Amino acid sequence: MSRMPRSSTLPELLIRRELHRRGMRYRVNHKLLPGRPDIAFTRAKVAVFIDGCFWHLCPLHGAVPKNNSAWWAAKLQRNVQRDREKDNQLSALGWTVAHFWEHEDPMDVADRIEALWQQNRGAPERGTRSPRHV
Repeated sequence: MSRMPRSSTLPELLIRRELHRRGMRYRVNHKLLPGRPDIAFTRAKVAVFIDGCFWHLCPLHGAVPKNNSAWWAAKLQRNVQRDREKDNQLSALGWTVAHFWEHEDPMDVADRIEALWQQNRGAPERGTRSPRHV
């Protein structure tokens, strides 16, 4: 278990790379925010978590191991409960919270994150220019 990467997993890296390619800048594992979001857009107040299917009980791929199943079930349920607690804490601070599964297509995830980012920062749609402030 100690060898499992806590951050910068392949799905996270693919999504971050695509967001960066689109010109979006973010903080990684922001230590001052509850739950240390995988990606945080501080100006737009958008916190993004890329959840592992096993650790966060994905409805498609999450499964409780057969060995020591009672212990694992309690542990994984506590992970999900902790996710909801940190979501509530972030929401109370005025942040928009988004969760995505590691198995989701990185391009689709990046599209959804970009839409949230644009919505929360009040920016015009991609490819249009905002009026100059005089």
